[in-house]
Amino acid sequence: MPEITSIIERAGVEALSVEDQTTLKAAIDTLALLTQELESKNTSINRLRQMLFGNSSEKTSKVLNDESSTSKPNDKDKDKTKSSPKKPGHGRNGTAAYTGADKIKVPHPELTGGEQCSFCKKGKMNPVAKPTQLIRITAMPPIGASIYECDKYRCSTCGEISTAPAPEGVGNSKYDASVTSMIGLLKYGTGLPFYRIEKLQQGFGIPLPSSTQWDLVKAGAKSLSPIFEELINQAAQGEVLYNDDTTMKILKMTQEQRAAAAADNAKEDRTGTFTSGIVSTQDENKIALFFTGVKHAGENLSDVLARRSEALEPPIQMSDALSRNVTGEFETILANCNAHSRRKYVEVASQFPEECRFVLETLSDVYGIDEIARSRKLSDHERLKYHQEKSGPMMSKLEKWLVEQIEGHKVEPNSGLGEAILYMQKHWEKLTLFLRVAGAPLDNNICERALKKAILNRKNAMFYRTLKGARVGDLYMSFIHTCELNGINPFDYFKSLLKNADEAAENPEKWMPWEYLHTLEKIQIRSSEDKIN
Repeated sequence: MPEITSIIERAGVEALSVEDQTTLKAAIDTLALLTQELESKNTSINRLRQMLFGNSSEKTSKVLNDESSTSKPNDKDKDKTKSSPKKPGHGRNGTAAYTGADKIKVPHPELTGGEQCSFCKKGKMNPVAKPTQLIRITAMPPIGASIYECDKYRCSTCGEISTAPAPEGVGNSKYDASVTSMIGLLKYGTGLPFYRIEKLQQGFGIPLPSSTQWDLVKAGAKSLSPIFEELINQAAQGEVLYNDDTTMKILKMTQEQRAAAAADNAKEDRTGTFTSGIVSTQDENKIALFFTGVKHAGENLSDVLARRSEALEPPIQMSDALSRNVTGEFETILANCNAHSRRKYVEVASQFPEECRFVLETLSDVYGIDEIARSRKLSDHERLKYHQEKSGPMMSKLEKWLVEQIEGHKVEPNSGLGEAILYMQKHWEKLTLFLRVAGAPLDNNICERALKKAILNRKNAMFYRTLKGARVGDLYMSFIHTCELNGINPFDYFKSLLKNADEAAENPEKWMPWEYLHTLEKIQIRSSEDKIN
């Protein structure tokens, strides 16, 4: 490779332009990467394909290419019936799924109740408690508009003009709070860039320039900032915190901004930027937070934990084993992700099928036990006891197997399987925390799924223009994914916050996603009482 590079440099000065040299250099770098991977001890064509395109599936039966590994512990559990019902989400959606639909009462054209039955001529027709429900789905623009044509009259003598007043409730603002809510949901919830929303609206005959969209979400973010700060405060009090990060691009990040971030927390100058995802769980509530900048996930978690009450015990922290995910400033009970450890066996399963079968099936059984505990709605302590009883013997057997493979020289430590085994042994205590600490999760999948929100925006919009734009995106994504985790309609939530921005800023704790409906109900009751008085 050095010889090829030197040849290009000598030839490039005379024969190639700067652009051609850059293109050729990129091609040589690609060739170098592929050569390095092909010369690696554990690389096959299958592994190379996985590296380039990812795994199509990581299910045990798919990885091992057979159906013998599909049995789960819930099939073996005596308390579990053989014909278990399908999980919710299969089949057609019933009327209960359409929570955002308008409900229209349709009275019977002839009957009101108490009339004589026209069939038997004996009984009386009584209303049935549950009416017949018909679902009719229509389409409309994401953002609509209304033009109010107010009549005007001019005096023929003095020229005085009188204009009809606008209808009640129209307001003075051109853009309703629902517009900002919809733009935020489309952009940061579904990954639609501003220019695509602009093009979509043009097709409906309701123009909405991308610059206007940005002005609206920026102003909305300013109104939502106090509630976002309270969301961070409550996340800091969580019992379990998950964290991870993914790369993100910011086009215009000044040296001053980088220096300030480095002086604040980072220990070295960094050229890369990242989006960190943090998911905090406490009781039944879940909070998702996103932070974009030069800091890694561990450093952003430190900033969140700085708001934690000193009276609380250290939380459980779940992440993969990368050092940048760990916070060194605050005490946590660290757990590592079994899904990351398992993935290392998935990558080499084609080369070591029998060895990987034992590990993958053991972990599959453990996950099945956790699913049973979840379906039975066991408490954290009941779940711990259940795992110790069911999963403990299996994990002990797996631990002995790991030792035998290395100490018995059955596996080459430098092979792909050897590296997977050594990784699991190195982090065994953190991988098996769920057998010792109540509430400790098995993996970091909830945070991985949260980061898909940021990845979706990265795939569609490719970058943030400025650090300020990144912070606006973090705020909206945090609210949207928190609502999704708690089964709350994010559009209605945004609309309610923006319409009551002043009151929400004064008492942000009353406007959390799981509290705002109660707060709105109290406001409506108070408003009705004021009208009566």
